Amino acid sequence: MDIPPALQTIRDDLAFLDDWDDRYRYLIDLGKTLPALPAEAYSDTFKVPGCASQVWLMMDRDAATGRLAIRGDSDALIVKGLVALVIAMFSNRLPDDIAAMDAQAFFAEIGLREHLTSQRANGLASMVARIKAEASRAT
Repeated sequence: MDIPPALQTIRDDLAFLDDWDDRYRYLIDLGKTLPALPAEAYSDTFKVPGCASQVWLMMDRDAATGRLAIRGDSDALIVKGLVALVIAMFSNRLPDDIAAMDAQAFFAEIGLREHLTSQRANGLASMVARIKAEASRAT
């Protein structure tokens, strides 16, 4: 699996933390690093369905490189951290690379799947599905 450097850093940081309370705090801190979205982003156009918390994702394809740039936000702290995680996983990648990325295998590898509530896990899957759908339209 081709891991982007930002995602590798997150994986390494999470591996360093033994306790899941510390890992949740790390995800919350990761979410706090996300830049603010423009006001128009907080609309149904950019809202991700299937998330218990509100999640917005904006995706733009760079015409010169073909890479998909992703920005996002959430109204819930841990979920905002999950948004930051999927941005690190998929942003600034080519659509074919996004399609090839096995997000669920990565989530299992870092132990995330068994530590999320079913609602958060479903929301995370919805975020990944939205990004992959957008990438497939961009090819």
